[in-house]
Amino acid sequence: MSPTPALLALASALCSAVATMLIQRGLRRGNFYAGFWINIGVGMIGLWSLVLLLVPREGYHWRAVPYFVFSGVVGTAAGRLFRVAAIDKVGAPVAAAINNLSPFISTGLAILLLGERVTLPILLGTLVIVLGTTLLSLSGKYVGFRVRHLIYPFLSAVCFGVVAIARKLGLGHAGPLFDSAVNNTAAMIAATAFVFVSGNQGALVCDGRSTLYFIGGGIMENTGVFLVLLSLGLGEVSVVTPLAGTTPLFVLLLTFLFPRGTAKLSWRLIVGVVLIVLGVVALTGSKNLLSPSP
Repeated sequence: MSPTPALLALASALCSAVATMLIQRGLRRGNFYAGFWINIGVGMIGLWSLVLLLVPREGYHWRAVPYFVFSGVVGTAAGRLFRVAAIDKVGAPVAAAINNLSPFISTGLAILLLGERVTLPILLGTLVIVLGTTLLSLSGKYVGFRVRHLIYPFLSAVCFGVVAIARKLGLGHAGPLFDSAVNNTAAMIAATAFVFVSGNQGALVCDGRSTLYFIGGGIMENTGVFLVLLSLGLGEVSVVTPLAGTTPLFVLLLTFLFPRGTAKLSWRLIVGVVLIVLGVVALTGSKNLLSPSP
């Protein structure tokens, strides 16, 4: 197999990690409503600009639209709302680790709904993930978050896990750039409707520094999503997903390198993050990642 999908997946993980850190900085003086709304808005503007410049009209395959409208509302709008709230409530390392459970949720749904069989990697991966999540829960009182706030990253992971199949199906009808633009447009409509219906439109106003952090986070976040879609179009899910799931490790590295204003670290948190990453790799990487594709 060409190394290109693997490199794209790793680049996506790094982009997502940088986005997580930038969002956390923005939340120091901003709020999660502004954070997630700006995040999606940046993606929609940037992606449609690229579509208009790079995608020929014959590349506008509207059969992909239903798949990416669904993924935009459920995955991008709801998923990112809970993700930004998770960064705000439990910190970047914990939020990134638990958000990384989305492949685990996709696997569980496939077993429950599609009758896929349970294999040894699934059992081992599940056990390691449960252990890692337990350690993250225990680390709460040491790094300053409440255990009940773990519901936010779990909900984010559920949203991203549910839409994985829809995104893969959508890629069968159109290219990743057009699909990403449709995805973010649906997400932007849903996000704006949610903010106004909930009466929180005033929360969209924040200071200049927070806005810059949120814009930077949006650029990196949406670049990462596009790279994942591009890598899925070029490579196998079993290769792309584990590599894209290394985001929490990059977040830990960035937390060490740029500790100011970030969440505290403890051995429980670090070990929990690493265990969750290893568990996801065990679940999704049953194939040899280095073997060539047929």
